[in-house]
Amino acid sequence: MPDAKSNTKRLHIVALGSSFAAGPGIQPQALKTAGRSEKNYAQLLAKRLDAQLTDLSVSGATLNNVLSEPQVLNGNHFEPQLSGFPPDVDIVTITGGGNDMGYIGTVMHNTLQSYFLGRIVSHFLPAPVLPLPASAESVAERFIAIIDKIRETSPHSRIYLVEYLTLFGRDTKAGVDVAFDASKLEEIRNIAATLQIAYKLAGAARSRCTVIHVADRSQDHALGSEEPWVEGFGFGMLLERKAPFHPNAMGMIAVADMLYEELKMTKGLDLSRGWPGGVIT
Repeated sequence: MPDAKSNTKRLHIVALGSSFAAGPGIQPQALKTAGRSEKNYAQLLAKRLDAQLTDLSVSGATLNNVLSEPQVLNGNHFEPQLSGFPPDVDIVTITGGGNDMGYIGTVMHNTLQSYFLGRIVSHFLPAPVLPLPASAESVAERFIAIIDKIRETSPHSRIYLVEYLTLFGRDTKAGVDVAFDASKLEEIRNIAATLQIAYKLAGAARSRCTVIHVADRSQDHALGSEEPWVEGFGFGMLLERKAPFHPNAMGMIAVADMLYEELKMTKGLDLSRGWPGGVIT
């Protein structure tokens, strides 16, 4: 007699978002042109659950690139991520919004301008095109548009908005842990705080949508901590094509653990067999 478990489809996870989802610089890379690691949080979670994974994340993506706009990254063209969204999906993870606010672009610009060598390097690079400051409400609306589009084909899916790991925590020191001064550090912390508000607004606006509070839970693992979950900056990293100010391998493991713990507490989900009856409460 066949095992009942063998007759149950595997849990299907779809990962959407930008570099904090994709994992540039974390080896090995699953798709180098997208800056997508084999050890990003979605990949780690899928392996832990023995789940099917469709990873559509691309470094540098805005939420509009997830929803409807094509993306060009280092000369490589990517269709909008939702254009590759499969049917019959159980779980969706989304990490994004930072590029809509110029978050990491601002961090890198301030960092390079803090070094003599950085100013020289910047002279030979294309001028950074940072978006106009986006409000929490406008970024939340972009998240909601993505959620609504997903619901058209996967109405019973559970969606997890996975916040960014904290780069600059309470104890991160200007001029010590980062090259720039206290005023610029505060500016960037404000961007991160605005992004958190956007996640909160989007999560509250739709049912079966949960925010994973990564930012608060990683405060003690920011730059300057004993065990940072994010990379700092060094000019050697640029030569090695690593990703300054992005999650490191430990950070991705931590985020995967946070997601796993949330899934365990989700009513109606059997982590070994998927969603019984296809309905999530």
